[in-house]
Amino acid sequence: MDDIAHVYARSLFEVARDQGTLDAVAEQLGQVDDAFAESNDLRLFFYSPYFSSGEKRDALSRLVVDGEPALTNLLDLLVENHRLPVLPRLRRAFDDLWREERKLLAVTITSAVPLDEQAAQRIGDEIGRRTGRQVELTSSVDPELIGGLTLRVGNQILDASIRNRLESLRRQVAAG
Repeated sequence: MDDIAHVYARSLFEVARDQGTLDAVAEQLGQVDDAFAESNDLRLFFYSPYFSSGEKRDALSRLVVDGEPALTNLLDLLVENHRLPVLPRLRRAFDDLWREERKLLAVTITSAVPLDEQAAQRIGDEIGRRTGRQVELTSSVDPELIGGLTLRVGNQILDASIRNRLESLRRQVAAG
C-alpha cells in the first residue's frame, strides 16, 4: 500500500508543482484527509463497496468545493480505482515531498521539564544552520525522561535523556 501511496503522491506533487499550485494542493489535501480522519460516517460511505463509484464521485464533488483540479482529478481516480483508503499514506508521502521542496525540516524537542522559548529556539536555529534548512520546531514535555532531552530531526532521534543513560547503565550491569 505504501508503494501505491507514494506513486499517487509523487504524481500529484509533480502536477501541482508544474501548475504552480503546490501550496494550495498541500493545504486542500490536508483538509480532505482531516475530514476523513474525523468522520467515521465519511469513511464508511467512501470505503464501502455498496455504493457505486458514481455515487462516491458525486459526494466527493460536494465535499471538495473549489478544489484544485489536480487534487479533484486525483480523488476521482482514487475513487474509480477503489484506492481511497490510501489517502492518509498518500498525504504523508505528499507532505514529505512538499517539505523537501520547501527545504523544511521537522524538529521535535522533548524534555523532562518545559524549556524556555529562547533555549528551544537556539537549538532549532543551530540545527537549521547546520542543515541549511528552515526548521519547523515543536517542543513537548515528558516527565519520564527524568532529565535531559530528546531531539527528533526528520526521522533521526538523538536521545540525551537521563532515562536513556540509566537504561544503558542497567544493560551494562546486567551484561557484565
